[in-house]
Amino acid sequence: MKFHAEQFEHKQAEKIGVLLVNLGSPDKPDAPSIRRFLREFLSDHRVIEIPKPIWQIILNFFILPFRPRKLVPLYQAIWTDTGSPLVAIAQKQKQQLEACFKKDNSDICFALAMRYGKPDIKSALKQLTRQNARKILVFPTYAQYSGTTTASIFDAVTKELQQWRWVPELRFINQYHDNEAYIQALADSVKEHWQNRGQAEKLLMSFHGLPKFCLDKGDPYFCQCHKTARLLAEKLGLNDQQWQITFQSRFGKAEWLKPYTSASLEQLAQQGTLSVDVICPGFAIDCLETLEEIAVENRDVFINAGGKEYHYIPALNDSEAHINVLASLIKQHIQGWEVETDQERLEQRKRLKKALSVQR
Repeated sequence: MKFHAEQFEHKQAEKIGVLLVNLGSPDKPDAPSIRRFLREFLSDHRVIEIPKPIWQIILNFFILPFRPRKLVPLYQAIWTDTGSPLVAIAQKQKQQLEACFKKDNSDICFALAMRYGKPDIKSALKQLTRQNARKILVFPTYAQYSGTTTASIFDAVTKELQQWRWVPELRFINQYHDNEAYIQALADSVKEHWQNRGQAEKLLMSFHGLPKFCLDKGDPYFCQCHKTARLLAEKLGLNDQQWQITFQSRFGKAEWLKPYTSASLEQLAQQGTLSVDVICPGFAIDCLETLEEIAVENRDVFINAGGKEYHYIPALNDSEAHINVLASLIKQHIQGWEVETDQERLEQRKRLKKALSVQR
């Protein structure tokens, strides 16, 4: 194996690097871009566990020729002047975290990556090493762990580092589904919505779905979603009749985690519930699954079934409360990591200069 020589200078001060990672988005809201994105996403063995030869036939002959065209108008509906809302907001999160730590005079550098699409993990890691980040905290912004998301990021990071000659010290945020600050930020966002719009009869907490066999094989995602929902309901002082947990974004014919969001909304309306608020606690950033599927499609499901009022409560996105949550998690996970003082750097440079002169 040929190892890559990463750019660095021995005399350069070492830093702590933070790699923020989210799922990703197509580069543009057109069929070719969506097709490239789906090919990468749906080729991940963590996402699709069907035997590869069989899945490649399904993917290349039944999904990629048709699915991208269907998604074009949906992506176009949520696209902004700055591009994909997920990537644009993630960039804002990074910038605000940089400002937050700079205010504290912390010697920390940040890079943003998407698991699929751009900016990619490989280039983001190289960006950190160019800044001489010898200690790197990988931060997948998924509050609930799943093999399909968090573990996939671990795979991509370690695959890249296998090519490096000098591997940095590495830490990995596995999950934060029950973090007190995270639950409080969610609760505050709900309370703010209630102050502005009034409280609906039911608060629906919708999480992204997974095939049921993931739970059967030991993935903790389902359990962590339930704990998040329970803690949020407790923080809001809701009784069991005032809230419900559901799962959205089914794909394919296999059984997925239940109850399904769309079916639950239809049933609630048919049973006489006239108003619902919907929040998606598993999404750190609003994207196609929240802005279109939840805010538009599922609203239509509820209204068409007899419901009267339907409100989507936005993700925490780049709100001050969310940035504070992310910053607190970073501070927690870099504890014990130290960087050289200015005096230590000066002394080290003197020793290095002397050693290099002898080497020559």
